Amino acid sequence: MACSTTLLSNSFHLNQLTNKCKLHVYPTLSLNQNFPIYSNNPLKLHPVSTTIPFASGSAGVKSPVLGDDTSSSLELVKVFDLEGNGIPISDLWKDRKAVVAFARHFGCVLCRKRADYLASKKDIMDASGVALVLIGPGNIDQAKAFAEQTKFKGEIYADPAQSSYEALKFVSGVLTTFTPKAGLKIIELYMEGYRQDWKLSFEKDTVSRGGWQQGGIIVAGPGKGNISYIHKDKEAGDDPEIEDILKACCS
Repeated sequence: MACSTTLLSNSFHLNQLTNKCKLHVYPTLSLNQNFPIYSNNPLKLHPVSTTIPFASGSAGVKSPVLGDDTSSSLELVKVFDLEGNGIPISDLWKDRKAVVAFARHFGCVLCRKRADYLASKKDIMDASGVALVLIGPGNIDQAKAFAEQTKFKGEIYADPAQSSYEALKFVSGVLTTFTPKAGLKIIELYMEGYRQDWKLSFEKDTVSRGGWQQGGIIVAGPGKGNISYIHKDKEAGDDPEIEDILKACCS
């Protein structure tokens, strides 16, 4: 088995095609620059295709897109369902494939749009046997409030320690939150009827981190270590193309 790998912007995607994986670099990235997002070893980008080995989706397989340290860190992460039950995060995709979205925080207006954006394709995911999951940095009560307000069709989990965000090395900072693109998107969302929940936004769990945390989206499983697609938001509201996610999870 092999696959063609397309690297576009800050998304990484594997398609199973042959017995090797080809990494294609497109001009949305500056060539000849260091690109350390996907592993601890910076990837030097050149205008050529690079062949890398492909890992199949069997249980316990090593992730084709994450470094060893990230995979090891994820094994220690625990998230909590709406009933307060602690679950190792990798159990969410151990026996199934899942699209897992990581929200900035449970009050975030941009994350409410992301929830709808993914849920709009849940019928396609269901038909392919793929679970839809959303994880947010915050406590269980915040997760419950988000579920009640958004009527999100997928599963919702809280990560009070934000350990999954740290393990996946999602970016955080004021400069990644207040950007012209993010500001314009927030205006557009308010015009569409979306609203920020300021009460949730200013609760201790969010304020303690300043609300500067960014999220991302992964496609994982089956198999604890099998993560075949990862998108890391480079700024607030940085949603990948839905077609890329569906290609990763359901093709």
